[in-house]
Amino acid sequence: MGMKDNFVKYGRRYTQLLSAVLYNCHFPGFVTGRIYKGETKGICVPGLNCYSCPGAVGACPLGSLQGAIANSAYKLPFYVVGTLMLFGILLGRMICGFLCPFGLIQELLYKIPVPKMKKSKVTEVLSYLKYLILAVFVVGIPLVKLMPGFCKYICPAGTLLAGIPLVGTDPHLQAMVGALFSWKVFVMAVCIIICSVCFRAFCRFCCPLGAIYSFFNPIAFFGIRVNEEKCTGCNACIRFCKMDTKKVGDRECIHCGECKKVCPEGAIGFRDYF
Repeated sequence: MGMKDNFVKYGRRYTQLLSAVLYNCHFPGFVTGRIYKGETKGICVPGLNCYSCPGAVGACPLGSLQGAIANSAYKLPFYVVGTLMLFGILLGRMICGFLCPFGLIQELLYKIPVPKMKKSKVTEVLSYLKYLILAVFVVGIPLVKLMPGFCKYICPAGTLLAGIPLVGTDPHLQAMVGALFSWKVFVMAVCIIICSVCFRAFCRFCCPLGAIYSFFNPIAFFGIRVNEEKCTGCNACIRFCKMDTKKVGDRECIHCGECKKVCPEGAIGFRDYF
């Protein structure tokens, strides 16, 4: 077993944990309930992580994109789009598999011992929903209503990592809680329940950041690849995969590397440029 194989077997979970800590390493914020506003807050992190999380030291790329669209006066927000393109070209949806704190939360929720929903034609169709959410809530509403639609109405990561901690520590915010916050808590609760029975349900069906990165999966510098000379087309990898993949490395692949262990021909590995 090579170094990369060992990393996939033992290192992915540690990488997810490390990312979550690095994204949210302003630990005093969790005590004071105050949002960090230092210089690094203008830099986007790769994964979904709410800007308003008390510990966040960087900006969420999705929130930054919505804000830039809402304030751009119909001009292309070059910095945010360029950052997303850089992340996408380098890693694609490998970010979902290795560098997203909310992806880690979903995987931990799936470990709850309850009946599980297997992937099917239904989940395959639902996987297209995130592109509709991207178009309506990340692009459409910010353009028309000049506000971040996804952050305001849907994002369960923001509610869990920012909304609840802030409301829980700020009496002024507690007095202002209304129907919108209740709606967001409801969405978060539904997401938690679904993610406990369906692997990475939010990631697969709803996450517009994953939708953006999926466009770059075919050309991403790093990720999983198949040695076509060794591959026999048995599809053991696709049957084993919990995501709605049709082939290794497609738009739904998060490059977690789990499929390597079931390939009888040893045809699956990470792209090696070094």
